[in-house]
Amino acid sequence: MAKTCVKAQVIEQNTIAGDVFALIVAAPEIAAIARPGQFVHLRLADTLDPLLRRPFSIADCNAEQGTLTVIYRVVGRGTVLMTKLQAGDIIDCMGPLGKGFDLTAQRPLLIGGGMGLAPLVMLAKAFCSRPATILMGGRNEQELFWPEIYAGVCQNIHITTDDGSIGHRGFTVDLLPELLKQDKFDRIYACGPHAMLKGVAETAAYYGVPCQVSLEEYMACGVGACLSCTCAGASGKRHKVCTDGPVFWAEEVAW
Repeated sequence: MAKTCVKAQVIEQNTIAGDVFALIVAAPEIAAIARPGQFVHLRLADTLDPLLRRPFSIADCNAEQGTLTVIYRVVGRGTVLMTKLQAGDIIDCMGPLGKGFDLTAQRPLLIGGGMGLAPLVMLAKAFCSRPATILMGGRNEQELFWPEIYAGVCQNIHITTDDGSIGHRGFTVDLLPELLKQDKFDRIYACGPHAMLKGVAETAAYYGVPCQVSLEEYMACGVGACLSCTCAGASGKRHKVCTDGPVFWAEEVAW
């Protein structure tokens, strides 16, 4: 898979909600070849603190303008430093990395939990001629700022929250069987917490719907050399999430 390392200029950065930010950078070499489900490995330029790069899903990509959008939550020192970035700043950007989603679905159902909804934005836009349905979940209404992002991109939006403050009370997996009975989806695409993905994979298998999952793991190198992001495969071998994934067919993963 082709990849490159560039000095990307920050175009803008906006607060989406609370500790969640959208960072837009100019990286035309990467934007020209990025596909839904792939990610970039970022490092703040001219500094070794933090030492390791940070992996971020590509939430959106505009090949014509040469821009990439990353949606991230502040979780540690690296992301705290990222919030300080301003228009004109330069960051070190490597990508696009990993394997993306299969795009042959005619009736796609997207399922995302929490920040797992970030990589599904670009995927939803890829299905613009055959609008996707999305099932999204979060802990509460404050965490579910995503409907506005997906508005006009997805045909139908279904919401679940743990506390019932908006949408269906419960988890995405609770509502999934009902959706699968109502419509003839030919592919499920999911990203989110491991427990959610396991439930989605099991439900998809029960209803006979092919399913792809995007796994989130800690990464160091991002190119398959350090083996820090491996996951157990159903065949008994371990997969490198950064290069064999992050997108896998659900039956490839040992849940």
